[in-house]
Amino acid sequence: MDTDVLVVGAGPTGLMLANQLRRRGIRTMIIDRHSGPAQQTRAMAVQARTLEIYSKLGIAQRALELGTRATGANLWANGRPTAHIPIGDIGANLSRFPFVLMLGQEDNERIMGERLRDWSLSPQWSTELTSIDQRPDHVQAALRMSDGSSRTLSAAYVAGCDGSRSTVRELAEIPFPGAPYEHVFFVADTVATGSMKKDEVNVYMWRDGFHLFFPMRGQDRWRVIGILPSTLRERSDLTFDDVVPDLRGEAGSELSFESCSWFSTYRIHHRRAAKFRDRRCFLLGDAAHVHSPIGAQGMNTGLQDAYNLGWKLALVIEGRADDALLDTYESERMRVAQRLLHTTDRAFRFVVSETSIAAVFRTKVMARIAAFAMTKERIRRLAFRTVSQLGIRYRHSPLSQTLPGLPENAPVGGDRFPWTKLRLCQGGPERDLFEMLDDTRFNLLVFAESVPSEVPADLGQLMGVHLVQVGSWNRGALERAQIPSPSCYLLRPDGHVALAGTRLEGADIADYLARHRLTLAARRDHADRFGADPA
Repeated sequence: MDTDVLVVGAGPTGLMLANQLRRRGIRTMIIDRHSGPAQQTRAMAVQARTLEIYSKLGIAQRALELGTRATGANLWANGRPTAHIPIGDIGANLSRFPFVLMLGQEDNERIMGERLRDWSLSPQWSTELTSIDQRPDHVQAALRMSDGSSRTLSAAYVAGCDGSRSTVRELAEIPFPGAPYEHVFFVADTVATGSMKKDEVNVYMWRDGFHLFFPMRGQDRWRVIGILPSTLRERSDLTFDDVVPDLRGEAGSELSFESCSWFSTYRIHHRRAAKFRDRRCFLLGDAAHVHSPIGAQGMNTGLQDAYNLGWKLALVIEGRADDALLDTYESERMRVAQRLLHTTDRAFRFVVSETSIAAVFRTKVMARIAAFAMTKERIRRLAFRTVSQLGIRYRHSPLSQTLPGLPENAPVGGDRFPWTKLRLCQGGPERDLFEMLDDTRFNLLVFAESVPSEVPADLGQLMGVHLVQVGSWNRGALERAQIPSPSCYLLRPDGHVALAGTRLEGADIADYLARHRLTLAARRDHADRFGADPA
């Protein structure tokens, strides 16, 4: 093989997948048909689950330095404030990052690209995939290089991270059913002053749609996203100045724009690929699913796709798992994509509905209901779990198993294991459990009053063992996270529960590993090839 994995597309999804593979020693090549990284992009919000993954990559702090924490959301109607929703630490006790970070996609690409270079890998720009030939044990891929020459290489797998117009998807002849919405959106990076509350998201509702003002790093900098009025939708020569009168009409006459560094219009589609895997080719991110921007889920969902597939590809390539493990990528992520398309489509159609009832509800009722609901702790937690993607679970996955005896509200197979801070023993320092776990391995967590004698010190390179004594010093934290004692949890590398039960039984773990053909044997040595990716 010339490379283990050919990643097509160097946007956020491709960069995340390449990082996940490379840090595990997997030979990776990443190409992109464009001449360089995107300079302007629409995605703005980085959710808590993404920041947790960034933390494992060692780039969370850099993201926090470049981004702006959204401390609240303000809803306006007919130029007047109708509700304020505080969201500063809305996810307290649910994540180390209990907030939404405003950080443009271009900055996310930059920090992931910088991290990728630490693994001796950079995208090959102006390089286009022109054909693929899937064979039983590899893929023959034809490339058009930046100098116009052609090259054919062999890869064990190909990952299509190349956007809604995916070449990988088209070459694999995977249908992409769906349709565009009738509305035309615009996006603009501006320097502006007005009624907007600084460091907060400002949503201006009007009878036919909405305008969003996202705070950006820097003085008075705002990314504005909205729906073009119907009178402007067919204009081919549209500029930002043409949109300003409508913005002032909804956001108030005091709204003033000092400058606009970027303006673009676009249409939104809602589509999902018929399948996410075709033999040795995979689809991720926008290549697999596109949907409305409601909830700021798009970029984050693509990053979760890559995190899900990365560890599975690594295990299979290393010979520590059967190829069938890769089928769980589609079964897990397609369910997530389908649910996301359904919920965002329903929400979007309501928000932009032009019926009189919808318009009245949107401008006079919705904001007050939302503000009241968010005063309820239970609703706040549910909302944060949903938007932050912490609530994604794979309970129906073949990889998820729950043994009898766990309490009804305890974490079970497929759940993301709760974030919490614990002391591993009495008098010990309080530690962030997520930060303690190595996400390149499985992790076995054992919670008990005393250390069980049958727990092994280690289970090979594939699995780490962590013992947590349950005493008065931990009981409060465990109760908040609904983790029972005694209990044991086998976590997948991505932090989701693989196997859960009340007692540690070595036979249960052995049976789980055998059933999924996972081996604890030392992995194939990649050290001598680290950095030997094809130029």
